[in-house]
Amino acid sequence: MMPTTILFVDDDTKLLKLLKEYFHAKGFELVTAISGSQGLAFLKRSTFDIVILDLMLPEMDGFETLSAIKQISDVPVIMLTALEDETDRIVGLEMGADDYLHKPINPRELMARIKAVLRRAGQTKHLHHPDQATDQRRLESMGIVVDTARRRVRLKNEIIDLSTVEFDILCALIQSEGRVVTRERLMDMARGRAFEAFDRSIDVHISRIRKKIEDDPARPARIKTVWGKGYMWPGD
Repeated sequence: MMPTTILFVDDDTKLLKLLKEYFHAKGFELVTAISGSQGLAFLKRSTFDIVILDLMLPEMDGFETLSAIKQISDVPVIMLTALEDETDRIVGLEMGADDYLHKPINPRELMARIKAVLRRAGQTKHLHHPDQATDQRRLESMGIVVDTARRRVRLKNEIIDLSTVEFDILCALIQSEGRVVTRERLMDMARGRAFEAFDRSIDVHISRIRKKIEDDPARPARIKTVWGKGYMWPGD
């Protein structure tokens, strides 16, 4: 079985050395890059299961690098930042990042985040996928067709491009058709861990999904907001 391959883009060489030793000891292959341009060059030459991307990079910052990554690959991306600005995290999620982690990094937490993102992306090589049986199901409601095995969404015979988190949120809503799903429960199902009630990232993801699947995102018909409670997929 091939090891999970991680591309870690960060200009902190001491951190890269420590994490490389940690992940290798855990059976992962970690390739390091000290700039966005170097990371992009590696992505064009090789295949990786996930990218860990620092926000504060020389030459190209993390946002520029993330944008360039999304143009050439659908690889999941976890962003890192030493800043506490909420806006940076929201912008990263809006641009397609799958998760966000603040520095200083706890290697065990980073490992857990990586495994969670890979499970959602259907790419885990070392873990049993708890939803393996349901991944073969076909979901269809309100003109949306979801192939959970291939993690593919169609609307009017067109493929809808969703991030791994967006895909899982959409599936969670459709599977709970006609029932209200709280924001906290959605994030727990989609990201594998509980979030505080004030975490706004769920609203960012919902907004992005609506832009992709609603005829009029300002008047959504498929993803309804239930004020004070959460969201609901009303169904046909």
